[in-house]
Amino acid sequence: PPDAASPPAASPAETAPAAAASGAAAAPAERTAAEAAPPQAATEAPPPVAGRPFAVGWIALLAWLIPGAGHMVLGRWGRGLAFLLLVLATLGVGVDLDGELWWFERAQPVTWLAAPACLGMGLPYGVLRWIAGYRGQLMAAGYEYGGAFLLTAGLMNLLLVLDALDVARGHKA
Repeated sequence: PPDAASPPAASPAETAPAAAASGAAAAPAERTAAEAAPPQAATEAPPPVAGRPFAVGWIALLAWLIPGAGHMVLGRWGRGLAFLLLVLATLGVGVDLDGELWWFERAQPVTWLAAPACLGMGLPYGVLRWIAGYRGQLMAAGYEYGGAFLLTAGLMNLLLVLDALDVARGHKA
């Protein structure tokens, strides 16, 4: 057994820099063992729409219209359903607090930032604004908080669209 006071033996990785600095070559057995290791095989299948930009565009449109639908189309049902419920819950809280559902107004420049954020929620925005006639109640106690929830629902859905695009293109596992 090695003496407890003696230093441990140097590993090949530690001796290689010293050997290279002294001009000595690494042992051929060590070099070929590292080079001969087979590359790791990919365990994941390519994304279902890899190389088909038209399909990726449809997934993006579907993901925007219906929160979580892009993930569901890509076979991630659990994630898609969780994202759908999350966006709809955020939207529901915003409506319950009577928050403003923003639209573009020429005299109000801030609406040119807030309206696209709300439009990011996709089809739920159209249903609320044009079918249900929802606008929000300016005098409601939760008006500002509700508006923040509605903006968050739209922005969250836009981020989910980008995530679905990354998955569809194969950039994200």
